[in-house]
Amino acid sequence: MDEKVEENRRAQSAAYGEPLSETFDRIKLAFGLNQTALASVLGLSAPMLSQLNSAQRVKIGNPAVLNRVYQLNELVEQRAAGQLAAAQLPERLEEIKASQGSMGRTTQVMASQASDAAVVAGVRNLLRAVASGAELRDAAEMLTASHPELAEVLCVYGTGPAHPALEHYAEHKDLF
Repeated sequence: MDEKVEENRRAQSAAYGEPLSETFDRIKLAFGLNQTALASVLGLSAPMLSQLNSAQRVKIGNPAVLNRVYQLNELVEQRAAGQLAAAQLPERLEEIKASQGSMGRTTQVMASQASDAAVVAGVRNLLRAVASGAELRDAAEMLTASHPELAEVLCVYGTGPAHPALEHYAEHKDLF
C-alpha cells in the first residue's frame, strides 16, 4: 500500500473511528449493496465513493452525506440486534437516501417530541461530528476518575453500539 494511502487511512480512522473502506464494506455486506447502490443511497457519485473507499480522499465534505453514513451505521446495528425486519429495509434505505442532515447549531426536534431512537441518534451524531471514536475514548479515559458519569456518556453514546445507548437513555430520560 502506498504511503499516502496509508496516511489517508490513518486520517480517516482519526476522523471517523475507522477507515471508510471498513465502514462502507460493513454497510454493503449488511444490506447486500454494491458500490453503485451505496453511492446512490449516500448521494455521492460512484467515483467520489471510490476515492473515499480507497483512501485517495480523506473526508466526507457534505454534512448530508456524513449524516447518511451515520444513519446507515445505525441501521446495520439495528439489523444485527434483530430490530429491523428484512421487509423494512427498502423503505428505510429510501428514507435515508432522502434525508438531509446538516451541521447546524440548532435542532428543530425537541427531546419531548422525538422518539428515544431519534434523540439517541442525535446525541451520537453530535459526538461523532465533533470527535473521532478514538478521541472520544481518550476523553472518556481522562474523565473516568474525576467525572465518571460524563465518561460513561462519552463511551455509551460516542463509541458503543446503538442498543446500549438506547437503554441508557431510557433509564435517564426523566432527567430531560
